[in-house]
Amino acid sequence: MRDQKHRSQLGSGNAAERFTAAGLALGVARKKNREQTWPIILEGQRDRIALETLGFVGPLEVLNRGWDLDRFITYLYEQYGTRNSDGGASICLLMDWDRTGGRLQKTLTERLESLDVKVCHVLRNQLLKALKPETRVVESLKSFFVQLSPFIEQEDPVEFNR
Repeated sequence: MRDQKHRSQLGSGNAAERFTAAGLALGVARKKNREQTWPIILEGQRDRIALETLGFVGPLEVLNRGWDLDRFITYLYEQYGTRNSDGGASICLLMDWDRTGGRLQKTLTERLESLDVKVCHVLRNQLLKALKPETRVVESLKSFFVQLSPFIEQEDPVEFNR
């Protein structure tokens, strides 16, 4: 009932469905990030702040930290290995869904997979599909906190201080 009320506040059916899908995807990722210390790799500090605003408390690694790409990829390999505890992807790449983010996503994927690191793209692909009309960058997710949080909480019902 609460979800139906919240969906009606999102506007058109298409927008409601898209925000629901984005929120649920973020909820699944937040739970995995917290419970399995599944790292999410982001472009910059503002992206980290956006995910922290949405309640992410597990490892959030920022690409733009003054390191060259080789050093960053080596760090990810050494820190997180090639697979997580259930044999799945050891890291989640969440670059922006603009041209630069797409290039970074592709480059990082190729380089990491050459080291046999399993990479997850599901969250980025779901957000790209659901939120492309509203935004193309991770950092703006915090501005959709009100719309996304009920669906995030549905998948990962935890209390957090924002």
